[in-house]
Amino acid sequence: MQDHFSVTARFTQAILEAAQRHGVRVPDDLRQALTHHARVPMAQQDALWSLFANATVDPLAALRAGTDLQAGHLDIVGMLLLSCDTLGDALEVLTEYAPIVGDNARFETQASPGTMLLRYQPEYTVCRDQRVEAALGCVVSLARWMTNGRFHPREVLFMHAPRADVAAYEELLGCPVRFGQPCNGVSMDAAELGHSLIEAGQSLHAHLRRLADDMLASLAQGSVSAQVQQLIRANPRWGKERIGEQLGMSGRNLNRKLAAEAISFKGLREALLYDMAAQALRGGQAVAAVGERLGFSDENAFSRAFRRWSGQTPAQFARSA
Repeated sequence: MQDHFSVTARFTQAILEAAQRHGVRVPDDLRQALTHHARVPMAQQDALWSLFANATVDPLAALRAGTDLQAGHLDIVGMLLLSCDTLGDALEVLTEYAPIVGDNARFETQASPGTMLLRYQPEYTVCRDQRVEAALGCVVSLARWMTNGRFHPREVLFMHAPRADVAAYEELLGCPVRFGQPCNGVSMDAAELGHSLIEAGQSLHAHLRRLADDMLASLAQGSVSAQVQQLIRANPRWGKERIGEQLGMSGRNLNRKLAAEAISFKGLREALLYDMAAQALRGGQAVAAVGERLGFSDENAFSRAFRRWSGQTPAQFARSA
């Protein structure tokens, strides 16, 4: 039974956008159902994939959708992956927390001398082949991005038969691909696990800001999160209770409203404060003045927060900018 399974709204939104890019017309009632709650029931996710698979003429549409996925589409799991030191650490995070994204599929690792196999084990049945291709395409693409292009998988394994020429799969994934295998997964040399991940610096935050821009652009103008964003930008010193008061609700109720949009007040506020701080520092404003305007108790508190966000002190960021 699939009734109790669900998928995060952010991941569902990414698949919905991929379907629309391929010219798939998604009925209004299904689109609204897919974006109404923080988690989407599996029956609705199945309906989206069925529509996607039946309406696209490109046999590799699902694989392309997977390789286009970014860390932010995986919600908190994506942020956890980005916070890891090495690719091996990231694989451990993925095997433990992947059910947060979709709780009817999991990853597990299988080590052998000199080799590591990341196995993907889904429990869904609708459009299984397409969804497996999307999942493994995401793994390969994201691992390559997080290691700054240094990740080179040995091969990608699929249990099903190819849906297009094998060479087309290999060109898109950048590695050998084999079909009719005992499991679905990505095989790699054990040495790949030692690759350090990109540091929390300019390249990482450029990526995260693109994700944040996409998220903010997708918000309805009348949504609670859009209103909160406007209030924080105008009053960066205000906390949750004061923001909630302006919207006619308690801080606890504000948290519930934001959770329904798969957003936390703390995460949204810190992302906006970082953006405002970065813009001010690029404009040559003094560190102490920026920290005071954003509501920090002193320059040291601001510097600690900024370093947590960017991996640099405000002074280092200002010099590099």
